[in-house]
Amino acid sequence: MTQTLEPVVSVDGTPQQRIDTWLREFEAALEARDIGRATDAFLTDSYWRDLTAFTWNIKTVEGHEQIADMLTARLADTRPAEFTTTEPATDDGDGVVSAFMAFETSVGRCEGHLRIRPDDADDGRDKAWTLLTTLQELKGHEEAAGPNRPLGAVHGSDPDTRSWAEKKADEDLELGRSVQPYVLIVGGGQGGIALGARLRQLGVPSIVVDRHERPGDQWRKRYKSLCLHDPVWYDHLPYLPFPANWPVFAPKDKIGDWLEFYTKVMEVPYWSKTTCLSAAYDENEGRWTVEIDRDGERMVLQPTQFVLATGMSGKPAIPTVPGQDLFAGEQHHSSRHPGPDAYIGKKVVVIGSNNSAHDICKALVDNGVDATMVQRSSTHIVKSDSLRSIALGSLYSEEAVASGMTTKKADLTFASLPYRIMHQFQVPVYDEIRRQDKEFYDRLEAAGFQLDFGDDDSGLFMKYLRRGSGYYIDVGASELIADGTIKLVHGQLDHLTETAVVLADGTEIPADVVVYATGYGSMNGWAADLMGQEVADRVGKVWGLGSETTKDPGPWEGEQRNMWKPTQQPGLWFHGGNLHQSRHYSLYLALQLKARFEGIPTPVYGLADVHHLS
Repeated sequence: MTQTLEPVVSVDGTPQQRIDTWLREFEAALEARDIGRATDAFLTDSYWRDLTAFTWNIKTVEGHEQIADMLTARLADTRPAEFTTTEPATDDGDGVVSAFMAFETSVGRCEGHLRIRPDDADDGRDKAWTLLTTLQELKGHEEAAGPNRPLGAVHGSDPDTRSWAEKKADEDLELGRSVQPYVLIVGGGQGGIALGARLRQLGVPSIVVDRHERPGDQWRKRYKSLCLHDPVWYDHLPYLPFPANWPVFAPKDKIGDWLEFYTKVMEVPYWSKTTCLSAAYDENEGRWTVEIDRDGERMVLQPTQFVLATGMSGKPAIPTVPGQDLFAGEQHHSSRHPGPDAYIGKKVVVIGSNNSAHDICKALVDNGVDATMVQRSSTHIVKSDSLRSIALGSLYSEEAVASGMTTKKADLTFASLPYRIMHQFQVPVYDEIRRQDKEFYDRLEAAGFQLDFGDDDSGLFMKYLRRGSGYYIDVGASELIADGTIKLVHGQLDHLTETAVVLADGTEIPADVVVYATGYGSMNGWAADLMGQEVADRVGKVWGLGSETTKDPGPWEGEQRNMWKPTQQPGLWFHGGNLHQSRHYSLYLALQLKARFEGIPTPVYGLADVHHLS
C-alpha cells in the first residue's frame, strides 16, 4: 500500500529555502511512489521537460494528466533520489524562484533546472511551473575524462609494447573491417564530429563518414564571405571551447580549420572522401547493411545504429521554373555559390531573401557586381548586435562569462524553457529590439523590404525552431538594401528567358547569373535517397514543433520532430542544427546510444506519432 505523508505547505523564506522545501516534498512523494502527491507538486499549467533522464527520449509532458501518465510508466524503473541544488537559488520576480539541481536515477547521474511559484488556488503553496531533467552520465560507464582520464604513459612493464600512435593506427585499420562500428554517422560537419567525439569518449565503436576531402570542407567550400552569425559564446563544441582570442563571428575558413583540428585532437574516427550509397535495416538481426564508396573502394558496413547528421536541412530546394533550359547564363543553388569573383561585370539575380540571399548579395555588391534580390515573401530581420546584446547577452556573452555563467549553465537555462511557452518569453525581447532599432526598420520598409517578426511576433528563435527559415541576422546587407545598393524586387517566379528572370506580374529582370537561395527540404530527403521512401515516410517529417504557424503544421509535438531521439524506424536517428544544438544535444543522443551499446534497458516513453510524411 502506498504511504501518504502530509505535504509541507509554505512559501515563506528565502528562495533557497523555498526550493529546498519543494525538492524535499517532491523527493518524498517519488520515494513513496505516490503519483498523485508527486503530480500535485506541479501547477495545473506546468511543464516537465525531460532529456533522457526519465523517458529515454526527448520529451515534454504538460499538465497534471501527462505528468501522472509519465510517472506511472517510468517512476518504478527510474527510481530518482538525492535531489539537491548545485548552487544558491535565485529570485526571478513575480513570486518565481529558480535553481539548478542534481539528482540520481537507477542508471545515471542527472542535472536539471526548476522554477516554482505560489499556487493561488492552493493557499499560495509553492508548486513547480517548469522542471528540466537531463541525464548527464551513466553509472559505471563514465567518460574517460577528468578523474577518469587515461594515464597515457606506461609506468612499469606492459605486455603491449605498442605506442599510443601505433594503437590508434591499428584501431583505424580494424574499424569497419574486422571490427564493425556500433554506430555509423553520415555527415561530418559540426553535428557528426561533435557526436563522434562524445561516442569516442564513451568507448562506443563509431565511424563518421563524409563525402568531402577534409573535415571542415563543408564550410571551406561555401562562398568566401560566409561567417557565423551566432556569437562565439553560443558556438563552443564539446570538451574543447574556442580559445579566448577567437573572433566573435568566425569566418568560414577558421571554422573549417577548427573542425579539422578538433577531429584530429579528439581522435574522432573520420572517413573522408566517403559516400553512403544505400542502407537497409534487417528487422531480425537488428542492424543495418550500408553500402559505401570510400575513395573508390566499395565497402559494406553493418552498424546497429545509423545516424543522419546532415544538418537541420535536407537537400537543396530548387524551384522548377519554365525556361530554365532556355536560360543562356549560369544557374546554381546558394549551397553551390562560389562567391563574387567570377561575376564581375555581370548581372546576378538572387532568388530569396533569407540569410544566404543577403550574404551573397552583400558580397556581390561589395565587389562591384550588379545584384538584384527577389523577395517572394516577408522576412524577419534582426541586427546581429541587437541579437547578441538583447536576446543572448544574459547567457552567451563576455559579460555573462564574467558574471559566472558557464556554457553548461547557459545551455540548461535555455533548455529549461518549454517550447509551449517559449514564445511568451521571446515576444518582449523582440518588442525591445523593434523599439531600439525603429529607425533601422523604418529605413528598410521605406526601401520596400517586406518585414515580419513571425506569426506571433516572437522573432528569430521561434522561426528557427518552427521552420528553420524565414529570417536574416543582419551583418550589413540590410543597409545596402535600404540605400539601394542591393536592388530589390518583389514577386513570384514565372519563367526564365534566354537573358532574364520574369516574375508573375510581368517584371523582367536582366540576368547573366541566377542564384537560387531558396532553402532546403526536410532532412528526410536524405533518408529517402539512402533507405527508400517507405522508411522516410515511416519516420515522417523532421524538424518543427507542430505550432500551426507558417510552414510548421500541427498537431503540437512539444519537441523538435525526430531530432536527437528514437524514431519510428528502429536504429535510425537524426542529429543536426546549429553549433549550439550540435554541442548540447549530442550529449543526450550519445548517452542513448551508449546505453543501448552496453545492453542497458532503454524503454522509450512517448515515442512520437507520425503526422506528416517526409
